[in-house]
Amino acid sequence: MGLISYIRDLLRREPEEPQVSAEELRDDFRARYHHFKLLLTANNNALDVMAELESVLSGTRPFGMRFVRSRVTRVAAQVYRIIQSMNNLAPGKYDALHASYQRIQVAVNLALELRRTAQPADQGELVLSLSKAGREHADLIGAKMSSLAEAGRKLELPIPHGFAITAASYSAFMAESDLQAEIDRRIQRAHASRLDEIFALSAEVQQLIMKAPVPAIVEQAILDAFAELKQRHGPSHVAMRSSALGEDALGASFAGQYRSLLNVGENNLISAYKEVIAGKYTPQAMAYRLNKGIPDEDVAMCVGCMRMIDAVSGGVAYSCNPLDLTDNAVHVNSVWGLPRAVVDGVAPVDTLIVARDPLRVRSRDIPSKSQKYVCFPDEGLCREELTDGEAGLQSIPDDKLLELAAMAVRLEEFYGGPQDMEWALERDGRLVLLQCRPLRLTEAAPAPMAEADDEGHEVLLAGGVAASLGGGIGPVFVARGGMDALRFPDRAVLVVAQALPRWAALLPRAAAVVTESGSLAGHLANVAREFGVPALFNMPEATKLLQDGMTVTVDATARKIFAGERQRSVARTEPARAFMAGTPVHDILREVVGHIVPLTLLDPDAPSFRAENCQTLHDITRFCHEKAVVEMFRFGTEHNFSERAAKQLWVGVPMQFWVINLDDGFAHDVPGKLIKLSEIVSVPMLALWKGMVAKEWAGPPPINARGFMSVLLEASANPNLDPASESAYSARNYFMVSKHFTNLQSRFGFHFCTVEALASERAQENYASFSFKGGAANFERKVQRVRFIANFLEEYGFRCEVREDNCFARVEGLSQCDMEERLVVLGYVIMHTRQLDMVMSDGRSAAQFTAKFRQDMRQILSETCQRPA
Repeated sequence: MGLISYIRDLLRREPEEPQVSAEELRDDFRARYHHFKLLLTANNNALDVMAELESVLSGTRPFGMRFVRSRVTRVAAQVYRIIQSMNNLAPGKYDALHASYQRIQVAVNLALELRRTAQPADQGELVLSLSKAGREHADLIGAKMSSLAEAGRKLELPIPHGFAITAASYSAFMAESDLQAEIDRRIQRAHASRLDEIFALSAEVQQLIMKAPVPAIVEQAILDAFAELKQRHGPSHVAMRSSALGEDALGASFAGQYRSLLNVGENNLISAYKEVIAGKYTPQAMAYRLNKGIPDEDVAMCVGCMRMIDAVSGGVAYSCNPLDLTDNAVHVNSVWGLPRAVVDGVAPVDTLIVARDPLRVRSRDIPSKSQKYVCFPDEGLCREELTDGEAGLQSIPDDKLLELAAMAVRLEEFYGGPQDMEWALERDGRLVLLQCRPLRLTEAAPAPMAEADDEGHEVLLAGGVAASLGGGIGPVFVARGGMDALRFPDRAVLVVAQALPRWAALLPRAAAVVTESGSLAGHLANVAREFGVPALFNMPEATKLLQDGMTVTVDATARKIFAGERQRSVARTEPARAFMAGTPVHDILREVVGHIVPLTLLDPDAPSFRAENCQTLHDITRFCHEKAVVEMFRFGTEHNFSERAAKQLWVGVPMQFWVINLDDGFAHDVPGKLIKLSEIVSVPMLALWKGMVAKEWAGPPPINARGFMSVLLEASANPNLDPASESAYSARNYFMVSKHFTNLQSRFGFHFCTVEALASERAQENYASFSFKGGAANFERKVQRVRFIANFLEEYGFRCEVREDNCFARVEGLSQCDMEERLVVLGYVIMHTRQLDMVMSDGRSAAQFTAKFRQDMRQILSETCQRPA
């Protein structure tokens, strides 16, 4: 019988896979990790562009086809890189992505090419009268001039007479002496990180421009336009204002970076034009473009040439408080003379606040002023001393102040968002608009909790990221697990720990959404904006401080959550119409965005979640992001590595754990066969280990007769539990580590588990995946145990799936500190769910162990990761 059993065992055993060496294992890990990071970087870049496209489509910023084509090219390139990295992670497995990508690209290119000839930027005009210009000319004369011209034409607001010298003139000037090639050569030669070289380069390039000839056709066009201006409106000096393409792009205002010249005479018109162009290469402008990642050749310098206003007073007005969006009062800064003193910040200014509904002066601060800027009789500016009588007087009368405030409100309503405007008061009492642009809102520090606003509403939370603007009122619903989605009530405020795409299914029914993590470029943020649902992300402790059922007002625009119903937040934050709506370029962008931004693949567990079903570029990024983590998780299971590659863990005594260093997981070279815990620097492994040893395991739980019989029946039917035969349960416990990565393959009791995690300073790369299977009891009890594990992990933000007696869980996108906490939870679960399947016979047992686990975790996590203040 012994010989027969031996032969049967030989026939039953599968042939062993060839073992890989430690170096082969390290090489494979480094390659996978490299491609994984490339994929995540490209994914984040693509989502950033998508967020910008959405913002511009519905926002207040003028744009042209140059912007549309550049962003489409950028997002397409990033998505292509994602597909390449995906195929490097899993060669041949996701080939259908290429077909989906090509199909989407054909649709995008068709939308671009069908309307290509309709764009005004392609007309190539050298100068354009402001009386004929508007928002559709942003590609031709820059956002600054096109916005000003639009306000003059559509709102009939008084603006200076004049014209714009276009991007076509700039291109002709740069081409005349092949300036761009020479400038590019010098920029490439310089060290951008050295300030002295930036200053030297700036001086060289500006001299090149000032010495270069203006093409005769451009010079004649400028002089002819000036002659027409003089004929229509009389002799005058002009202001030459920069209006570069790309100004006021998302996150790049270029405020004060370029050069404008005031009170320029006819004889110096061409020289002043070149000087404004040279201002593109001031040290501050070059450094600004470098820090914003804006290529030099993408910025064409247009110039506004407008009659000079000899102002009695002037300044800047904000249509709302840039530091507090709940304050919609108009804020005015004013000085005697030209507004330059306000813009440059060189002198005391009058600070005046005008409340709305009705317009009334709310407060005024009038300091003593000593000087003012005035126009020199011949050309240029000079400073003039103020008389004692003027010094302490308010520089704009109240009636003109209220008229100015009304102008600011009209501009805000017209452009659909807060405005920053420069103005001047002429000697005849006429207010003139000199410039208007979107107001850059400063993110203030989070407000203290439990304060009250001016309407008596308690502020429960403040700060965070406004992922989708607007306001919503409803009862709080804190969702922790997938089953919670089935109980979500209509018009409730969804509060979750992570901004996971799976919550997008609830957005059509949600009044607002609040998350503890996430960014405005994430998948959930995109869908929230698509549905117009207010979304406030990065609100730490939201799931703890906001209680189920309590009524709150989420004011995402003001980045505050109020107790009770604050109707003003909802009324004030209704979506404004898109400023560019109705223009040909807006129609093109809307059509293009339809092939890029919508997200149709939401549920990774659905049968339709397949590469060939990707309908948009966003679908491709979502699919690849999900599958990339899955492919990384398979790393530790695909190798039959040699035990000689591992070192046994020594914690006082040798333990049944072996550690393999994949890269930089050890503090130093460790000779011999043993390694101490103090010699390991792997962040995720140490966090996992802390959870495993934080609480001593109390041993097998008390077992009743039915549980004992369940174990006996399972043991008799499961060959893996036969102690006389080789089985998968006899495998050792292995950690594969680098400094920020770990993969644990382990057997505890009668169950298998695998943990893989990345925990680094780059939150967008971080993830933890966990699988659990097995047990000694019957199938029903094993299923009950994995459901218990899934329910417990969902309380900590894991996305869990139970398939028969298997539990799969994942969490991602958290900070390193938060990821360490989740790994502590996993370590605790691995150790303390041993043999729980034997007592999982009813809900009472699960409730008892849930209470114990929660109490233990509260104590353990309070000591886990010290967060920065």
